[in-house]
Amino acid sequence: MIYLDNAATTAPDSTAVARAQTFLQENFYNPSAIYGGGFSVHSALKEAREGLLSRIADPAKFDLIFTSGGTEGDNHAIFSGARRGNAVTTRGEHAAVFESFTELKNRGAEPRFAPICKDGRVEKEALLSLVDEKTALVSVVHVNNETGAVNDIFALARAVKQKNPRTLFHADGVQAFGKIPVWLTGDIDLYTVSAHKIGGLKGTGALLKRKNLVLSPLVYGGGQENGLRSGTENVFGIMAFSYAAEKKFASMEADGRRLTKLRERLWELLDKNIFIRISPEDGTPYILATSAVGMRGEVLVRMLWERGVVAGTGSACSSRHRFSRVLTACGYDERTMDGALRWSFSPATTEEEVDRAAEIANDVAAAFKGNL
Repeated sequence: MIYLDNAATTAPDSTAVARAQTFLQENFYNPSAIYGGGFSVHSALKEAREGLLSRIADPAKFDLIFTSGGTEGDNHAIFSGARRGNAVTTRGEHAAVFESFTELKNRGAEPRFAPICKDGRVEKEALLSLVDEKTALVSVVHVNNETGAVNDIFALARAVKQKNPRTLFHADGVQAFGKIPVWLTGDIDLYTVSAHKIGGLKGTGALLKRKNLVLSPLVYGGGQENGLRSGTENVFGIMAFSYAAEKKFASMEADGRRLTKLRERLWELLDKNIFIRISPEDGTPYILATSAVGMRGEVLVRMLWERGVVAGTGSACSSRHRFSRVLTACGYDERTMDGALRWSFSPATTEEEVDRAAEIANDVAAAFKGNL
């Protein structure tokens, strides 16, 4: 099986899972327990927290809250940060952000949505025009999960702060963490990451927040995570996340260079009489969005599966909709959106797999086209 749907989820890293196995068996203790076993697990969590945080931010300036994944982190940032006035985001956001903003109108805050460009990036000036003296929060996805476009969140955050220094800035970094260089500046207040996009396990993630930033809890209970996320921590998932990140960051730059070449090779090999390109060339190395215009992407995905290739049609979280909300906002017509295919890579992806995937994609698309 050639797996090219890594933006949806990655295969758990076997080494990371094996290293974390002790926290399922021998060291299964509750990290809040006051006896030796609990203290040992608590210490391991502290080390994992510091390790994950220090990879993209200064621990003296940021804290890290463990969550159940990217969606919870996004929800926590938005519902805690946008409790008044208005909040601004883009029409290119992951559903975890977009749907949370839609919900804000039921909670007393006004959601505002900035348009995006053809490649999925936000239109900077349009975004800034929505920011005013009553803007409590701005949220911009770091890497668009459907097109692979990279937003310059650091420049955007700086510009937002210049217009309203009191506005909080949040970024969904789920498709960026461990894949492109990230170092959080003081203009970033909140940043969301997830484990299962880099070889960790589903059900694990984190929300990074600027120190001294006061948040309200999203989950109440026993006061874990410094009172910001109650519930006994998912120790096994957190430790696997930490070990997967350790491995991923060690090879991030080399992986990026190699996968950029593989992404471009796949595009080079796809039949240009069938496929058009949606992803920008300067986007993430991990995503190539294309369209077999006039065909049905979900049918092509099933045909590819039958030939041993796994690809996606876009965000797995929006698969119940025929047309992608993000691609609609990009301005594509229905025939283009219908044929959308998203190819996404991991460090395990090989040149031979890319070559074979392109060959099979050309075959099945040609067969589909011949039956139209």
